[in-house]
Amino acid sequence: MVSIRQATLDDAAEVSVLFDAYRQFYDMPPDPDQALRFISERLANAQSTIFVAEKDARMIGFCQIYPGFCSVFAGPICILNDLFVTPPERAAGAGKALLRQAEAFATQAGALRITLQTARTNLAAQAMYEAHGWTRNITLYGYAKQVG
Repeated sequence: MVSIRQATLDDAAEVSVLFDAYRQFYDMPPDPDQALRFISERLANAQSTIFVAEKDARMIGFCQIYPGFCSVFAGPICILNDLFVTPPERAAGAGKALLRQAEAFATQAGALRITLQTARTNLAAQAMYEAHGWTRNITLYGYAKQVG
């Protein structure tokens, strides 16, 4: 059975292993030191909220939520920036449980909405999101530019 709980700074090392695997999924090179530093800073500075999925006393997934704001609706939003479950555990329901926890967190935080992005090729994740009532944005285009 999968259980979900909020991560603390004491979890940073274990979460960072999952975070590094998540980054590798998006074609980034392995960098355990950077992953640990990044996760530790987010938790220590309360800059994100991380939930972890556990099964049989081991961490098998996580999601990371950032606070944000929507200028058009003049209110708070949540950004589900990261959601990852280890490949062998993807059928255990951890992704769905993390998604439900993220939605509950956003509701409790008073957010107007929760948003996420995923790779166009990540069809399994897209199917999960859509099965849980998420809708693909077909109105707006997203843009990005490297600046640093």
